[in-house]
Amino acid sequence: MVLRAPSLARSLHRASRAAKLTTSTPRQLPVSSCRDASTLSPSCSAATVFQKHPQTLTAKRIHASSGAMMRRAASTKSTTSETSSSSLVGAPDTTNHYTIFPQTLPAGPPPHSPFEVSVSDLRREFLQLQGAVHPDKYPSGAEKQRAEALSARINEAYRTLSDPLQRAQYLLREWHGIDVTAEDASTKHALDAETLMEVMEVQETIEEVGASPEAEVEIEALKDENQDRIAGCVKALTEAFDRGDVEGARVECVKLRFWYSVGEGLREWEPGSTEIRLVHGQ
Repeated sequence: MVLRAPSLARSLHRASRAAKLTTSTPRQLPVSSCRDASTLSPSCSAATVFQKHPQTLTAKRIHASSGAMMRRAASTKSTTSETSSSSLVGAPDTTNHYTIFPQTLPAGPPPHSPFEVSVSDLRREFLQLQGAVHPDKYPSGAEKQRAEALSARINEAYRTLSDPLQRAQYLLREWHGIDVTAEDASTKHALDAETLMEVMEVQETIEEVGASPEAEVEIEALKDENQDRIAGCVKALTEAFDRGDVEGARVECVKLRFWYSVGEGLREWEPGSTEIRLVHGQ
């Protein structure tokens, strides 16, 4: 078949249009078929959504931008707050109680270091730190307030680490998520039956001899016995922490709380009284 010039031109024109349709970008859906920018589908372009919700899209961008700025500001504020106390000359690392005393406890908490603490060394470092950051060294103002807060923090750490019971409770709570001082501790961390019987025997003895002439002698003997129990409990607690036995440490810590309470009750006993009050105040 012979194509005439006009027919040939029309054929080339149709072929050109077909090629353009094949290689063009997919057709965008009408604006009405696109959902909100928060649920943008692949078929809806950003320009299409902006035609429908220009205020919404702009607001989202502003909100995201302001959120990022707020996070950066909060991060800067947090960093400033964390470093404010360390800006004081001689300020220790207050990450936890152990980092405050790097000379006495350089390896940190058990099992990296022994549970037992040299109280004399701890007190020496405590006095050095308090001398370095004492609030009286600073005039009234922000630095004095930071020094007062840091001094209180050092005091708290020293009191906690220098006492076996408070140290054990701190380690269990902060490193293992076990709070034996919580309100529900009496059910979650109940005293074992054997130790409970011993506590009841002490109370019965006081009931029997509390009003007798020999009561004071008997109470002194009970005090000595209780100190022996506390010493044995601290030893078992130390061994449990040192070998990484968290459950064993928890059991001994609960026992120690009771023996501390019995000891406090015996110290508060008065002649003629036939009972002692057991309060877990540690």
